[in-house]
Amino acid sequence: MWKDYNKEENFRSVDLIIEYYSDISPSLNDPYEISQRIFLGDRLLINSRVCKLLQEAFNEVYKGYMIMDIKFLHPRDQIISTMNRIYQRELTTVSGGNLSVLDEEGKIWITPKGLDKGNLRPRDIVCVRKDGSVEGIHEPSSEFPSHRMIYQRRSDVHAIVHTHSPSLMAYSISEKMPDTRIHPHGHNVCGPIGFVPYTLMGTEHLGENISQCFADGFNCVLLENHGAFCVGKGLLEAFHRMEALEFCARILINAAPIGDVRLLSKSQLEQYENIDGSLPEFIVQDYTPEEYRLRQNIVTILQRAYARNLISASGGVVSARLSPHQFLITPHGSDRGNMGIADIVLVENGKREQGKEPDISTKLHEKIYVKHPEIGCIITAQPPFAMVFAITDVDLDTSFIPESYVIIRHIRNIEFNAHLQSIEDTAGILSTNTPVIMIENDCVLTTGKDIFQAFDRLEVLDFSARAILFASRLGRIRPLGAQQLIELDRLISKELT
Repeated sequence: MWKDYNKEENFRSVDLIIEYYSDISPSLNDPYEISQRIFLGDRLLINSRVCKLLQEAFNEVYKGYMIMDIKFLHPRDQIISTMNRIYQRELTTVSGGNLSVLDEEGKIWITPKGLDKGNLRPRDIVCVRKDGSVEGIHEPSSEFPSHRMIYQRRSDVHAIVHTHSPSLMAYSISEKMPDTRIHPHGHNVCGPIGFVPYTLMGTEHLGENISQCFADGFNCVLLENHGAFCVGKGLLEAFHRMEALEFCARILINAAPIGDVRLLSKSQLEQYENIDGSLPEFIVQDYTPEEYRLRQNIVTILQRAYARNLISASGGVVSARLSPHQFLITPHGSDRGNMGIADIVLVENGKREQGKEPDISTKLHEKIYVKHPEIGCIITAQPPFAMVFAITDVDLDTSFIPESYVIIRHIRNIEFNAHLQSIEDTAGILSTNTPVIMIENDCVLTTGKDIFQAFDRLEVLDFSARAILFASRLGRIRPLGAQQLIELDRLISKELT
């Protein structure tokens, strides 16, 4: 069948392009992944003319916009791409959860009933018109009544995400609510959390209860013994809210056995919202080969960090030094899970690339690069196990594990917001012996001579935190002795000389 796609007229439909890829590689059905392959020149395509036609088709369909921006996709493709991410991040099972999008014509596009959520295709998505008639080869989700009623009660909502994620399910069956005040971004994204008492799933009664809760102004709602619903102006916003809520719930559960959780005050949360990260602009010429390579390396490590759950779609920053007075950094507010090389921002002598907004931590990154010529990469992230130690008064001690002690050395803890309010002091903390900083209720900051070393430290940090948390459930933990640490120090000193 796929040989027929050599005909140029067959490349004027995104659905046909996706079908083409599904024919030659059945595991590929995500528009985002397909667009990345086409954008970079897919090695799966032996026929270069086919690849060229695909690139032309996407350029025509999207009029030059970055394919990574979900708002330029058809609702069917938005739902598939988002559901793939939800399933890959273990926020639901193959039979659980549902997504929907309300388009400008009042049609509701929704996931089908009873199909494998990890392997949906565009043709599987169901469209329900305003008159109630159904377009598609499947029945709409059994939770369609809840989706329809939410849209009726909230005119600002155009997308809904419902999942059965393990951490949120744990809260839904424990008569407790996750407190997003442990993290400023989680709190800002989710807002206050609503609660709906248990009601039989798939019923009009459940729809009435959920829609009333959203009508009261909540954007995230926990359903007793069921899961969670999140809404947004678009599907990406709804997904970000679900991911942020799950992030807070997971960290709280991980922290429960080791100590009391530190919550941020109202003034601390407001202080975080008012951080000024603005910079003047400058005009950038064409990318040099070195800059292109570094941009691609940043995007690659972002994708890996996202796949490894070390960052979320709406949080996490990677920067890398390009020259003594230039560095590249992730943009403010962009989707970390679907970022292209053109999204990365160049910063030069305190100015930002024209038309782009770098992350609000850019001034800190710049100060670190100026103060530490040996540092070539900085990563700030919220890894789920290491963050347990950021929201409690328990220190993350690297002396339990030799690899952690060698790679991470010592971790310095600083107060919430100090890294953005006292930039000079924060940059001064870093050294060969202290390449990692733990910022209370915010993030961890890892540095390295290059992207590999900074990422390695981030990954080892979270693995070490996980091991220590697991070990604490088994009983007493034995750290390395003084003589053993001296031997490790000698080993490290020999490697540095």
